[in-house]
Amino acid sequence: MEEIKPNQVYTTKEAQDFLKISDSTIKRWLKKGILRANKIGGTYRILGREILRLISPKIEEKAVRTYQTIKQKTKKTIEKW
Repeated sequence: MEEIKPNQVYTTKEAQDFLKISDSTIKRWLKKGILRANKIGGTYRILGREILRLISPKIEEKAVRTYQTIKQKTKKTIEKW
């Protein structure tokens, strides 16, 4: 697989292949704003830096911290019951 270039413009299919996600997942991410893109002529175009942002280790670490925080809050709430 080729290298993702930050300033290159990719189609949703190319982004899907890089991220190894399904068609429905990429549509959902675009709709929720998880993956930012521009719609041109009825199709989305995604900058390489947006794909790189999603696969960044910093994003992964932030997601893990957020998950752990939610898990702890949920556990404390359940213990109060």
